[in-house]
Amino acid sequence: MDISIIFRIAVVGIIITIICQILKKSDRDDIATIVSLVGLIIVLTVVITMIADLFEQIMALFDSLG
Repeated sequence: MDISIIFRIAVVGIIITIICQILKKSDRDDIATIVSLVGLIIVLTVVITMIADLFEQIMALFDSLG
């Protein structure tokens, strides 16, 4: 696992937060909610791919033992 992935997730969170605050101040709460959901989906996609890679490595480890 690389530490740059954590920084990428943090940057996405900061950018999404700034955009949501701007949208809420301009009375666009519905669009701010959609932007929040899109940010969540982006981060979950990154995390899910990392978990999938972890499971592949674990399966490869157990295949090499058996």
